[in-house]
Amino acid sequence: MGTFLSTQGIPRGSWDSHMHVVDPSTYPLAKDALYTPKPHLLSQALRFEASTGIRNIVLVQPSIYGTDNSCLLDALRVLGPRHGRAVVAFDCDTIDTVTLTKWHRWGVRGVRVNTQSIGKHIDVEELVATLRRYADIIRPYNWVLQLYVPLATAEILEDIVPQLGVRVCLDHFGSPDLLDVSTYTDDDSDPYNLRGFRSLVKLLRQGSTYVKLSAPYRISRDNNAWKDLEPVARELLKVAGMSRAVFASDWPHTRFEGLDIKPFVEMLLDWCGYDEVLVERVFRCNAEELWQ
Repeated sequence: MGTFLSTQGIPRGSWDSHMHVVDPSTYPLAKDALYTPKPHLLSQALRFEASTGIRNIVLVQPSIYGTDNSCLLDALRVLGPRHGRAVVAFDCDTIDTVTLTKWHRWGVRGVRVNTQSIGKHIDVEELVATLRRYADIIRPYNWVLQLYVPLATAEILEDIVPQLGVRVCLDHFGSPDLLDVSTYTDDDSDPYNLRGFRSLVKLLRQGSTYVKLSAPYRISRDNNAWKDLEPVARELLKVAGMSRAVFASDWPHTRFEGLDIKPFVEMLLDWCGYDEVLVERVFRCNAEELWQ
């Protein structure tokens, strides 16, 4: 078992499984970017991680860069594969094995499909076809298919994911829409009344799906204590905490800049019941297995 840091309760060797670096002045944003963030450089990211006691990070391609991974890849090469991993975005029609092999050597371990940030609706047939194409490309590298999609999409994923032959990771608690109470079918204190939650639980129990415990501020109606998110979080920890749930900071909290992540870390530890074994799994072991 790892040694806990006295100030944070986070195990040594922990991973932050989702963060971004952006530098619009050096790396131009995609033409269709929906917002323009301030620069958030790797040096700033590392200072932030040092404040939490975390050294191992997963850089995730933000939607504002489209499929141009230059900013992320340059940061990844500075980090090195010992402490860094990355999740890229690419076009299935133009990617090639030479590029994939090079990226893998640098520490890339996944590709992201993101419909949530850009508000894009994909019908069932298109979604299934898209996931199959990405899975076929990344399967030889044992990469992760990372999805940022609404929780209701889990009803579709429940059938398709077991057929893909790759591991899948869902962003931000599976992205439930707690801001809209109409997404509940009944009592809003029972996560199983959220459309898609039962399917998410089934996926987690099947064994090839992971979920990131991250970005509560993108989900909750309660920006202080996340009380409406607590039932979701506790059930996900009960179902997947010992094997397929991972912590992530979502730094620099784009469109929510300036947030202090430490209260969320403290709340997550509380949701874990301060169980050292469970905390070790959520903050370190599960991530090590997911990102190789």
